[in-house]
Amino acid sequence: MRAIVDAIESAPGVLLLGWESDMDHNRSVVTFAGEPAAVIEGAVRAAGKAAELIDLHHHSGVHPRVGAADVIPFVPLSGATMATCIDAAHQAGAEIWQRFGVPVYFYEAAARSPERRSLEKVRRRGFDGRPPDIGDIATHPTAGASVVGARDFLIAFNINLNTPDPEIARAIARKIRESSGGFPHVKAMGLYLASRGCAQVSMNLTNFTEIPLDQVYAMIRAEASRLGTTIRSSQLVGFVPSRAYEMAPEFFERAENFDDSRILENQIGRE
Repeated sequence: MRAIVDAIESAPGVLLLGWESDMDHNRSVVTFAGEPAAVIEGAVRAAGKAAELIDLHHHSGVHPRVGAADVIPFVPLSGATMATCIDAAHQAGAEIWQRFGVPVYFYEAAARSPERRSLEKVRRRGFDGRPPDIGDIATHPTAGASVVGARDFLIAFNINLNTPDPEIARAIARKIRESSGGFPHVKAMGLYLASRGCAQVSMNLTNFTEIPLDQVYAMIRAEASRLGTTIRSSQLVGFVPSRAYEMAPEFFERAENFDDSRILENQIGRE
């Protein structure tokens, strides 16, 4: 992972904010910022280094994936627009294919067709049955494909349960996620974490301004109790905007790895 982070930092003008890896997900998240040209180059170099080092034939993990550099989202920060991020995603996708031969599928605001806005649909086996947006092969022989997009800030938050039974976590995920009739803008799945010996409800909160975060947590706690277990711990993946923290401080403070360095604006100010 360090080699991929170094590749990102080698791009002039990139501000590395942080990175972390998870053993069970077998997945790493890197957050960096900068002017569009710098961020595009950092993302392209990361994708190239991932393609060089990761062979998906020998990769396993509980989190869904389609590529070595699986998902590359461009997110507007202070003054940037979504249009700028869409353009950045398209430029990065073209460079990833041209330099490394890794095909690219665009998603969310960068999608070139409505059917590809949803990351889940792009990730389906065989993708969506259509060719990639960039490239003339569905997948690279060892590095798979990259899904590149433009979107607003997403908060990744995981809740571990005091049970090893992933079916309990899956039942809770079905209860809270939007696609099953739960909370708006909540995506969730249930997993088993071998390293911790417990089940996990893994969430993506795609529009925090319209999610009652404390109610989501309360629902998970209530459903866990109904199903005979309790919440063991919580983790925040990556960063959280200050506005989100101010809206629901207790929700984020429940995460065992939360401190003020996890607030995005604080981290940018320290660099």
